Amino acid sequence: MYALPDQMVRSEALARCGLVLLSLWLCIQSVPISVDKTKEKPKEEELGPPESADTGLHYDRYLREVIEYLEKDPHFREKLKNANMDDIKQGKLSKELNFVQHNFRTKLDELKREEMNRLRMLIKAKHDIKEGNGQTVDHQALLKQFEHLNHKNPHTFEVDDLDRLIKSATNDLENFDKDRHDEFKQYEMMKEHERRQRLKNLNEEDRKKEEEHYEEMKKKHANHPKVNHPGSEDQLKEVWQEADGLDPEDFDPKTFFKMHDSNGDGFFDESELEALFTKELEKVYNPENEEDDMVEMEEERLRMREHVMNEVDTNKDRLVSLSEFIAATKKEEFYEKDEWETLDQNPLYTEEELREFEQQLANEKNDINKKSAELQKEREELERKQEELDAQKLGLKQAMEEMERVKSQNLNADVKQPAAPLTAGEHVPGNSQPRPPGHQQQDVPVPGHS
Repeated sequence: MYALPDQMVRSEALARCGLVLLSLWLCIQSVPISVDKTKEKPKEEELGPPESADTGLHYDRYLREVIEYLEKDPHFREKLKNANMDDIKQGKLSKELNFVQHNFRTKLDELKREEMNRLRMLIKAKHDIKEGNGQTVDHQALLKQFEHLNHKNPHTFEVDDLDRLIKSATNDLENFDKDRHDEFKQYEMMKEHERRQRLKNLNEEDRKKEEEHYEEMKKKHANHPKVNHPGSEDQLKEVWQEADGLDPEDFDPKTFFKMHDSNGDGFFDESELEALFTKELEKVYNPENEEDDMVEMEEERLRMREHVMNEVDTNKDRLVSLSEFIAATKKEEFYEKDEWETLDQNPLYTEEELREFEQQLANEKNDINKKSAELQKEREELERKQEELDAQKLGLKQAMEEMERVKSQNLNADVKQPAAPLTAGEHVPGNSQPRPPGHQQQDVPVPGHS
């Protein structure tokens, strides 16, 4: 079964940190602090694991650790509290880095060097994998991994680094929902592709049974109670009655907001909004039902949240304030009675898109098969060369053994062969001159002897 990346099913964690930079100042509850830096002795700060939820960005840890250190500086903390959305997006807040205490700047330098080392290892790994698979390395795409910092200065954390980090996080988080929609669409197309492939492998009778079962499951999934429009009066009153146990006739928007602002910061963030849709989603999805897909439920939740944000979040800061919420309850759309159209009522792709997707899968499969065949040829060639090398080694070993055998035989023959008798005229060791021909040995008297 085709599987989605982890971020598809962790919307709650993302929502709690999706505004990590854009709305951080809203979470700071301290009063203004006046600091005399000439008298204050900076304290060394130890930074533990980041406490905020994972944003899903590849530079998530670096992002959160930078923010946590900046929050520790009194001057930057005060500026962050009073900053507005435009100041953050336009980079004005980044310039305040120049006034951050030295010990915090030193820690930020260390964080940047660690991040640079992590990115270098990441890029090298991706580069090696692509080259190992015979793929062309897109160096520009690899360098995009560095967009959230100034990689030309790998040693110190400067204003440009903070500016890049804010802009990258802003852009990436704004595109995060779109990426999730695209991934979900691919998930659905893969699911349909696999279903059709299974049908091709069945005989006519089994194929008919499978098709009937499929249609039956579709009907069961579509047979559910009315789903109220997210953010409508009926939808909120249903939460007020069933989740809060209160009389819908006594519904009060301000009280409702305060009851469901779980962290008490005066805003509905994405996670708090999505929690309001649980009752509606339970009408359509049940994890114990074969016909209900929980991945689809999370996509439905995401679409509901986007719908409410588009209608209520007038300043587009991805948060719903109390004033925005109250204003929305006074619009005509709040009294919307039409049923919310679920995913099964809105086709996610056309037949043409599915064919293109299947063609892409076929091309990828062909590329893999081609690469596999090339690797098999290379393996066979290496095995052939190895066999030749082994044969050469064996021949050389046998030749050396034969040389050793012949040499040993020659030495043995030299040792066993007897000395040949002397012939006339041959030199006798110990005589200075050879005897002339015809000369005979005569007895020579020795003095003192008779």
